[in-house]
Amino acid sequence: MYGLLYQLGISLRLHFRNRMALLYSYLFPTIFLVAFWVLYRHELVPLVRHMGELLTVTALGGACFGLPTTMVSERERGVWRRYRLAPIPTWSLVASTVAARYVLLILAGLLQVALALAIGMPLPRHPLDLWLAFTFVAFAFLGLGLVIAMLADNVPAVQALGQCIFLPMLIIGGVAVRLESLPAWAQHVSAFFPGRYAVEALQVSVTGDGLEGARFSLVALLLIGGAGCLAGAKMFRWEAEQRFATREGKGWVVVALAAWAAVGLLAESRGDIAMVRRAMLPDQPSSTASQPAVRAEPPAPVSVLTEPLSSDSASDLAALPTPSPPEALPETAASSDVEGAPAAPAPPVTAPPAATPEPAPTPAPSAPASWQEVTLKHIEDDFAFERLPPDGGVVTPIASLQEDPDPQLADELEGIRSALLSWNPGYVEDPVQRVRNLLFVAAVPDVVQVEPLERYVPLVVFEQLQERIPRSELMKLLYWVARHPSEGDDTAVDQLRFLGLAGPADTAMTRERVTVYALKLLGRLAGKIESQ
Repeated sequence: MYGLLYQLGISLRLHFRNRMALLYSYLFPTIFLVAFWVLYRHELVPLVRHMGELLTVTALGGACFGLPTTMVSERERGVWRRYRLAPIPTWSLVASTVAARYVLLILAGLLQVALALAIGMPLPRHPLDLWLAFTFVAFAFLGLGLVIAMLADNVPAVQALGQCIFLPMLIIGGVAVRLESLPAWAQHVSAFFPGRYAVEALQVSVTGDGLEGARFSLVALLLIGGAGCLAGAKMFRWEAEQRFATREGKGWVVVALAAWAAVGLLAESRGDIAMVRRAMLPDQPSSTASQPAVRAEPPAPVSVLTEPLSSDSASDLAALPTPSPPEALPETAASSDVEGAPAAPAPPVTAPPAATPEPAPTPAPSAPASWQEVTLKHIEDDFAFERLPPDGGVVTPIASLQEDPDPQLADELEGIRSALLSWNPGYVEDPVQRVRNLLFVAAVPDVVQVEPLERYVPLVVFEQLQERIPRSELMKLLYWVARHPSEGDDTAVDQLRFLGLAGPADTAMTRERVTVYALKLLGRLAGKIESQ
């Protein structure tokens, strides 16, 4: 034990002398924290929803780059030759190196949390669970870093191997890009990466209900880390060219990869992969906001209105009767080929048939002069609700009714709901502007991409609209807002700060999102869009 602790102290001293290791351990995660803070500066609570990603990047950088860089550089400089002469077993060297890196990761994680708290993030809900989750995450990534160190011949090889794992895990592994924003195939691929489980375990400790709901993630991290540490220890050689000297050395790489595959297949068998994807309407194709939802030409008229909104609906004109076509004329007899044969008598001259009158077209309903004159026929004829972006997409998302927000998000939504009760733009005299102002509340988080708040605020706005305005009037008002996107003023955007929401500078994009949200809510009220 004394030898292990002594070797641990040596490893820590050598680490703080390695500038490259310090760069990946402390500066690199700090840059990520600043970048996340700049990107999500409009959130009500800074960084609290992204600590899972930030701490995962911290562990990933320190374990997959810092650990193998240190080990390979020591091996290249001949430090391990001196260790080989010391009376310490090989396992003690490996264990002390991994333990030293764990201590460094804990320090880097504490630095990240301290910086986030200084910016304005509240304390994590479950500090002990956060430490336990970070320990599992560090163990998984340290095993991965140990395998990289045993595979790489030199430091440039460490960088190449590390990037091959680091970048895919950031993009499609659920670390830098949230799983909800990934396509379905990428979510299935992410099940084979440990980054997905690291983010989940850390985030539920910061804003969720603790590790009770992340047991599978802990098991996955433990399995991946154990396989990596075992493979790295078995492949350990004092010289780089000795690592594959035996056939067993190559086989341990397969063991490390098999753990990733086993975790992914187990996750697929549990059926948890699709749960993170926001539900899409089954009858809605994937589309973007650039596709217009306003019909370019009126559709066939609806013959029956099941729920008329107004008695002023235009009645269909009676179609004129269509006369039967005239009978075909008899065929003219062909001239005989026999010379001298009498010519066929000419047919009697008849007057040309009268032209068949075209039926009068059914006129399209005239555009309403005010929102009070809007009818259900206008709603059905003027908008193509099936062309709206899906609720589970990136643009104008709306959370499913079955999706319960985490406790931290629920508190923020309750704060917005309470603030709306005294928000002056929501009580202006003009009912159209009143609806438009409330839709600004839903549109702004979507424009600035405040995830996951942007998915739940539209539900709060929809709830407020239904409580304040009768259903029949609300449908007319939403129609009018969607049909006239450039009308009204934008002064309510500047008042969003009283709700804890920062207003974007691009009001044109905000108005575009207001139009789409107006159509989505109108489609729900008119029965054209099913609430999930």
